[in-house]
Amino acid sequence: MSGQSDKKKRALALLLLILPVLAFVISLGIGTYHVSPRALVWALTHPGTGAPPAGVSPAVRDVIFRIRLPRLILALAVGAALSISGASLQALFKNPLVNEYILGISSGSAVGAALSLVFLGRAFPPQLAAFVFAVAAVGTVLLISGKAETHSISLLLTGIIVTAFFSALLSLIEFFASPYVLQALFFWLMGSLSLASWQDLFISVPLIVLGVVFVVFLRWRVKVQSMIEEEAKSLGVNVRREKILVIAAATLVTSAATAVVGIIGWLGFIVPHLVRLMFGADNRRVVPVSAALGASVVIIADDLIRGLSSFEIPLGIFTSVIGIPVFILLLKKARKVWL
Repeated sequence: MSGQSDKKKRALALLLLILPVLAFVISLGIGTYHVSPRALVWALTHPGTGAPPAGVSPAVRDVIFRIRLPRLILALAVGAALSISGASLQALFKNPLVNEYILGISSGSAVGAALSLVFLGRAFPPQLAAFVFAVAAVGTVLLISGKAETHSISLLLTGIIVTAFFSALLSLIEFFASPYVLQALFFWLMGSLSLASWQDLFISVPLIVLGVVFVVFLRWRVKVQSMIEEEAKSLGVNVRREKILVIAAATLVTSAATAVVGIIGWLGFIVPHLVRLMFGADNRRVVPVSAALGASVVIIADDLIRGLSSFEIPLGIFTSVIGIPVFILLLKKARKVWL
């Protein structure tokens, strides 16, 4: 029975790893502007010039390459980044309530973007400012905690303090913002893929790919880190160094994603819990599957947003409204399978 169960889990894991590719291809045809499979194949095989076949509009090529491709590629990257960050940090801190923003990443990004939008204008793009301040927030947490970063509780408490400080700074910036700029800032804070562009991809995707691949290769170390600290040390693991490496990688992918799309909440909570319910607490499997499932969830959520109506609900609001009740259900079921 155990062997049969393992085969089913391996098959399910393989399906989840393939799911983002399937969702990506199907999503290219979803939206207010319908694209048939025939038109989609023509657009993908004729990215440059060339007359379309009968019954296919030339506008299909622009819709695919200027709007949907960058948006879906960014959705894949952001979903994988936030989910794998949440999964690795939860295992690292041995705490199911930890998410990818616990170290002040989201509040730091928000302050950076707010400063750019309110005071700096085009001289300092909001994406770059958000990334710089996210890294600064995590650096502040590590600097304040000092050698205490080997103790999860001390590091988490420091993260809460730094997050509160940056949230206060954000409120102060909002107080001085003009009504027009304040509206743009609120829209960014809600999180959205609607403004995705190839320029955004060039900024964020390479960093996200680098960080995700690094965390996947470190997944066996994340498993060791989830043990009792004395057990990890007995296996020859440098606990302090390994924690810093995982935190740095999680910070890189989360800040790179947040800097481009804004605040997408609850993804790093829900996806790792769902994966642990399906496969148990082995982080060697949880980490990569969380990345794949997170990418699929963001694409499917974005499809619903684009396909259900002519206007778009910000992705961050959508994930929060759907994610909170789902997370409550997962908490009740996940008590015996978490670690």
